[in-house]
Amino acid sequence: MCTLAVYVRTFPEFPVIVAANRDEFFSRPTSPPLLLDSESGIFGGRDDVAGGTWLAVNRLGVVAALLNRRTEQPPDPTRQSRGQLCLAMLREPSAEAARAAITEQTPERYNPFNLLVADGRHAWIATNHGAAMTVADLDPGLHLITNLDLNDLTCPRIASSYQLFAALLRSDPPKPPTTEFRSRLRAILSAHDTQLDPRSPGFGNSLCLHSAQYGTRSSSLIFLDAARRWTYFHANEPPCRSDYHLQPVTECFSRP
Repeated sequence: MCTLAVYVRTFPEFPVIVAANRDEFFSRPTSPPLLLDSESGIFGGRDDVAGGTWLAVNRLGVVAALLNRRTEQPPDPTRQSRGQLCLAMLREPSAEAARAAITEQTPERYNPFNLLVADGRHAWIATNHGAAMTVADLDPGLHLITNLDLNDLTCPRIASSYQLFAALLRSDPPKPPTTEFRSRLRAILSAHDTQLDPRSPGFGNSLCLHSAQYGTRSSSLIFLDAARRWTYFHANEPPCRSDYHLQPVTECFSRP
């Protein structure tokens, strides 16, 4: 049950900030952030099973993130890869163009998901329940995305963590992407004491999740500045025990 916080046009110098933990089965092979598509200029993590991504950016200043939705039924293996859909959104030149492209998709092709796409001007989320899909624009501010509905404060995990992320918008917070700002985000994403959600099928509900089979595999802090340049930090382990490292996204995009 991944957790993603996105700050949409709340900091003047950084119109998009993403702080995200990826939770996944340990048996599913993945690769840390790398150049996924040199022609389109896409950089992010890779699912080595289906070849898609759960979180990536492109050279034109678009970020996309894919979170699986909680359902009572197991995923249908005959449906198309949700990670490939996320990758396809980043082949569009803007969030607005990607919004037009997602409306052409057939919901039944994919297992349920929440899909975030944002750039410096627009942000939206597509919610696919498996039989119907809705697309909603995101207003400026903080938004929290998990395997439930957007900003679903009926979930104790979302309600408590939302307040922690929101605190960075109040009381003269440290400026992104300084070390102090990143440390505050890391402390939130490393939390193990979040109240459990009784609706959860298992594995727990803390932001930083640990179990024998499933848990927080990695964590990312991504900043888009006003000039459409990315600053991308990644921890390839749970953030409670691994530092974030600056990723060579600019160098990858500048390669011929």
